[in-house]
Amino acid sequence: MHLDVQDLKKFYYRTGLGRVAQRAVRDQVRDFWPDTKGQTVVGYGFAAPLLRPFIGEARRVIALMPGPQGVMHWPAGQGNMSVLCEETLWPLQTGQADRLVLLHGLETSENPTALLEECFRVLGPGGRALFVVPNRAGLWSRRDATPFGFGRPYSLTQLEAQLKRHSFTPERHRAALFAPPSQRKVWLKWSSSLERIGGKVSSYFAGGVLIVEASKQVYAPKKKGLTVDVRAPLRVLEGAANPVAGRGVTQRIASAVSGDSAQKST
Repeated sequence: MHLDVQDLKKFYYRTGLGRVAQRAVRDQVRDFWPDTKGQTVVGYGFAAPLLRPFIGEARRVIALMPGPQGVMHWPAGQGNMSVLCEETLWPLQTGQADRLVLLHGLETSENPTALLEECFRVLGPGGRALFVVPNRAGLWSRRDATPFGFGRPYSLTQLEAQLKRHSFTPERHRAALFAPPSQRKVWLKWSSSLERIGGKVSSYFAGGVLIVEASKQVYAPKKKGLTVDVRAPLRVLEGAANPVAGRGVTQRIASAVSGDSAQKST
């Protein structure tokens, strides 16, 4: 179930709670990837709020938005970097992306298996991907007033197991959104402090979202050695351990023995 792009835009850019969520998750993403110079950074779903720090630093930044969700011009006031695409057929070459971020993409996908296969395809060898999903043990996944209340929430174990099944290697994980999903001013005011405190608490229970970094490892195929078919192998050395004299040699030995015997008798 994909959310509408206008609802997502309204939440992240026009509400206090959305701006808090944007800042908290974006800071974690930036901490994962402090330097992306010369790299291609791709976002899928509604990852635009997390990609702005990479503009002007990365070689290329692309925001992919699925068709059922819709697309918007992004970033505002600049040349468009967003693209409307099929959920499992992205307009990118194989191995083109160095960094990939998914926000509101995996948990709302109708075909997560095909989506992860597409993620694996476009990510280059040794590339890194960040999967941002609602934490099933957190408060944000239990409230429909935020986009994190839609789709399938994950536990850390579930998400890592699903990534491993699709040839990703989980490397690191964190959590974000430790403040309650409330529009009350008191919670919005203390959100930054709660994020700092929450980073020291178990992310399995406290965080509203889970962030897992996974790498793409491509191994060289194992090549078998060349095989040679020998239909009639030579047996030159067969019997070398137990040599047997030939017929001619045997006859000469017998004649010599008989000659010696005749001389002795005379």
